[in-house]
Amino acid sequence: MSRGNEGSSGKGIGRQGGKSNSNSKGGNRRNAGSQDHKSNTSGRGSASTKNTRGGKNQVIGTSRSGNPVTKKEYIDRKKKEGTVTKKSSASGIRLNKYIANSGLCSRRDADIYIAAGSVTVNDKPVTEMGFRVQPSDEVKFDGRSVEPKRKEYFLLNKPKGFITPRTGEKQSKTVMDLMASASASKLHYIGRLGRKSLGLMIFTNDLEVANSMNNPKKKLRKIYHVALDRSFKHEDLMKVRNGVTIEGEEIKIEDINYVDGGKNNEIGIEIHNGKDNIVQRIFDSVGYEVVTLDRVVIGGLTKKDLPRGHYRLLNKQEIINLKMLA
Repeated sequence: MSRGNEGSSGKGIGRQGGKSNSNSKGGNRRNAGSQDHKSNTSGRGSASTKNTRGGKNQVIGTSRSGNPVTKKEYIDRKKKEGTVTKKSSASGIRLNKYIANSGLCSRRDADIYIAAGSVTVNDKPVTEMGFRVQPSDEVKFDGRSVEPKRKEYFLLNKPKGFITPRTGEKQSKTVMDLMASASASKLHYIGRLGRKSLGLMIFTNDLEVANSMNNPKKKLRKIYHVALDRSFKHEDLMKVRNGVTIEGEEIKIEDINYVDGGKNNEIGIEIHNGKDNIVQRIFDSVGYEVVTLDRVVIGGLTKKDLPRGHYRLLNKQEIINLKMLA
């Protein structure tokens, strides 16, 4: 009994001792590991105590001496040095802003076109969102050159006494004098008018649209209020309405009639022909002289609320309509 008890007691002690030893070893290993981990963590923390995620205390690099540098310290240093964190204007402007400034679309839409590969810089496709354009770069959108200046479109109600000069022609009192303060860009006119003529002209720095709409073959809607040197006979009105031939070309008249409430020499005429002095030549063909010519409509634009000698910017919808005609 005593041996059994001793054995039992010994086994019990042995088991307990085994557990204790095991726990001691395992515990020691775990404790040692834990202590090492804490030590390592503490070591890393002491090396960069400000290394928090985001915010001004985020470590973004090291100084020359090897010390960590936070975002706040970097910004403060740059401010003291008198530098800015953004790139200077000498480094160019973002590509999407460059395109938006040209008037083609908004910046958001420009990003879509850039990502689609529709934009090239120096004949190479650019899909990088933050790409910056330099002054010497050539930017193209779908193969067409893009100018950095926003496209502008104006409507002028021309008075008498101002000539519409041709390219390179120098004259006093030109329509360009009337538009001198309208824009810093070089403007091109649409719808030439003579010195004695009045009425609507369009001006724009969009050379492509101007050239397209000034093409004599372009069917741009124009309505004129004309005063003749004498009463216009009804049979002559019918002759013009049926079309006249000038220098071997038949000129189509969209509409012609007497002006409501006017005298018999006041005529309204609508034509889409873009040739110079075409209205005067139409009435010359039936033996009448034009005393006053006032263009009251051009491309759907009217003189409403636009005094003589003044101009205004076209609104977005008017620009869209104009470009559809070009």
